[in-house]
Amino acid sequence: MLVATGEMGRTPRINGNGGRNHYGELTPILFTGGGLKMGQIVGRSDAHATRPATTPYGPEHMLATIMHTLFDIGELRLEPSVPRELLQAITENDPIRELV
Repeated sequence: MLVATGEMGRTPRINGNGGRNHYGELTPILFTGGGLKMGQIVGRSDAHATRPATTPYGPEHMLATIMHTLFDIGELRLEPSVPRELLQAITENDPIRELV
């Protein structure tokens, strides 16, 4: 599995200072491999490309997608060396449903 992501989205238009503003609610994420459902675009933004117009996914969903794809979550629950906080982050959040 390969995952590539940015920290934020950018405005589609150049601002008055010749740059682009940050949109923290939108972030590009690319997944490939790992047995995920490929060849699709998941989600879309509003008409101004400032906010999600569909189900918003955050970093917690990305982590859950990766972990649920690479590991047997039932086995991880039984492994005493897995930090409790990590296990909670994995089990309390859902993977991106369109990909699994």
